Amino acid sequence: MGVFTFVCRSSGDEWTGKSLSGELEASAPSTFDLQRKLVHTALSADSSGGVQSSFSLVTPTSAVFQVIIGGASGGAFIGGGGAAAASAGGAAPAAEAEKKEEKKEEKEEESDDDLGLSLFD
Repeated sequence: MGVFTFVCRSSGDEWTGKSLSGELEASAPSTFDLQRKLVHTALSADSSGGVQSSFSLVTPTSAVFQVIIGGASGGAFIGGGGAAAASAGGAAPAAEAEKKEEKKEEKEEESDDDLGLSLFD
């Protein structure tokens, strides 16, 4: 599985994207074309499976683009303040998350009983 994070900038009529490692880069006249070129560039470095991507504008002239190749479905892009982190998981983490949500819901129901109030008193 390969995760490639690109910092993208616009200067004039052209968008450029450069990987954080500095090894991969591409340029294009639009963000759409740049994303396509960066996916192909990432695939040339690692072609081990399916492709997921996420493009997020940070400012009108800069963005973060992430390409995840291979791995199981369920990848996510988490961004804030220009920082990016990737998380990919399969069905097992999703099932665990559902179980945790169910437990939280049960705890909330129990907390209502602790108030000592009842509709039938």
